[in-house]
Amino acid sequence: MRKLVVTAFVSADGVMQAPGGPDEDRDGGFAHGGWAVPFIGERVLEVMSAFTAGAGALLLGRKTYEEFAATWPPADDPLGEVMNGLPKFVASRTLTEVTWRNSTLLRGDAAEAVAGLKRGADGDIQVHGSSDLVQTLLAHDLVDEFQLLVFPVVLGTGKRLFGPGAGPAALELTHSEPLPRGGLLNRYSRGGELRYGAMGPETGNW
Repeated sequence: MRKLVVTAFVSADGVMQAPGGPDEDRDGGFAHGGWAVPFIGERVLEVMSAFTAGAGALLLGRKTYEEFAATWPPADDPLGEVMNGLPKFVASRTLTEVTWRNSTLLRGDAAEAVAGLKRGADGDIQVHGSSDLVQTLLAHDLVDEFQLLVFPVVLGTGKRLFGPGAGPAALELTHSEPLPRGGLLNRYSRGGELRYGAMGPETGNW
């Protein structure tokens, strides 16, 4: 069974929409595109390069696929080589073909198709960005791990990583690392069911 790992740049209030540029995703009139760029330095690029190099395949939504397909094919660097060489699966209701090298368009129900991909044995499946697709994956409990790069900004509006269909569930923090420009890299795996308790002087948990 392959693990499905979501990686995302998120604000302190959980927004993952358009971290990389003004026109990346303007859905809902989002006006803060490019908010993560001031925090992306050498260490962030190292983290993303090493993480992506360990993938067995990429799973992308339409918008992220189109952005990546316009960016990576001509890239002459190690990360570009990795992105171009990896198998890529694209979940879309509107695309009729995908032309980026090693790309496959998933047909039919996206959740069923992804569940089928996870039954393979060819390395982890990584989801980059793809905020709308991530909501489908969360709603169907298909995500095994998260790699979140959290940056110190509050946006107030925009698409959030954990939307109404997510959880409840516990997560286990498996790695945490401060990043040089003020961000924080956190990795989480499944932590089982959500646990509850009470605190206060009468409980001894104060």
